[in-house]
Amino acid sequence: MKIVAREVVFSIIITIILFFVMSVILAFSDISDKIIKPAIIGIVSFSILITSFRLAKNKKEKGLIYGSLLSFIYMLLLYLLSSIINGNFGVSMESIFMIVIGIVCGIIGGILGVNFLK
Repeated sequence: MKIVAREVVFSIIITIILFFVMSVILAFSDISDKIIKPAIIGIVSFSILITSFRLAKNKKEKGLIYGSLLSFIYMLLLYLLSSIINGNFGVSMESIFMIVIGIVCGIIGGILGVNFLK
């Protein structure tokens, strides 16, 4: 479980770095604000995909389980943090979509990680 926690933390670090890069790009360019939501989904998905891949590659078994677990914990933390910041613990279709995408990316990363260079 320690390695799962480490990868969740690593995923959060990747997300924070990529959010910072995105905010700098948006601040200093003429890119439309309509790109923010797709970019957030892409960043979160990328972070989960990379870390679930690393986790499953390290564990060498049960990639689907470990990828799902990592993505579930990450998405739960992200939901709690965004709910606290926004002051709204409601569940919208947008949040359900993001949770599903996150878990699917975790599963895919886990499966790819276990089967990488077998």
